[in-house]
Amino acid sequence: MKKQIPNLFTLINLIFGCIAVVMALQTDNINIYTNDEFNSSFNVPEKLAFASLFIFAAAAVDFLDGFVARLFQTSSEMGKQLDSLADVVSFGVCPAVILYQLLRLSFIKEENGLDVAFAWLLPAFILAAAAAYRLAKFNLDPSQHFGFKGVPTPAVGLLVASFPLILHYGSSFHYINEIMINKWFLYGLIITLSSLMVSNLPLIALKFSGFSVKNDFPKLILMGIGIVSVLFLKWLAVPIIFVAYILISLTFKNKATT
Repeated sequence: MKKQIPNLFTLINLIFGCIAVVMALQTDNINIYTNDEFNSSFNVPEKLAFASLFIFAAAAVDFLDGFVARLFQTSSEMGKQLDSLADVVSFGVCPAVILYQLLRLSFIKEENGLDVAFAWLLPAFILAAAAAYRLAKFNLDPSQHFGFKGVPTPAVGLLVASFPLILHYGSSFHYINEIMINKWFLYGLIITLSSLMVSNLPLIALKFSGFSVKNDFPKLILMGIGIVSVLFLKWLAVPIIFVAYILISLTFKNKATT
């Protein structure tokens, strides 16, 4: 029975991901405000923000299943595969659905945007395909223990999940909100994030090595940036932390490969 406890956490991760997908799809109630020149503003549907919160909950459970597996020394090949299957839903499929909805919102802002062709929204699912490829690649590469090759799928999922939260709960930087609902920005983001996941870019793992300041210095820097960002920027801290993670990893390349 003890061996199945980590798998139970993994399945909860999957359930949270499924709930997030359902929430992300229930966004029909969109309020659009326009003026005579057809400049528009809108309220991001609350359920899209709820979908993001479930992705964050899935990430918390995803962390716990690894912790519990190490605590009970019950790591297994089945658990490894099950973890990836859950992650592809929570951090691949659901973020792709969120991007799909954000693309819809970006077109709704335009004249005749409600009639946008499905082909313009389809690129959102490139992210889900890249996430699945990234997870399969990770499972087949035993060298990614102390560092990663390519951006981890949960990191990308959390980045995308932060967008509806930033938009729904408001940001003092209004131009950032406009950028997030710009179709060209979203297309570029999809290509960039998908490329980062399937790349061989060396990135540090976020596990601490016995709490050694020397070995964990890059992670301590990232933690400091994260704490300060959360205190002052709230949900906008997530994109800041994501960019900082990549920059710190590139700065301390040796830590990402040893």
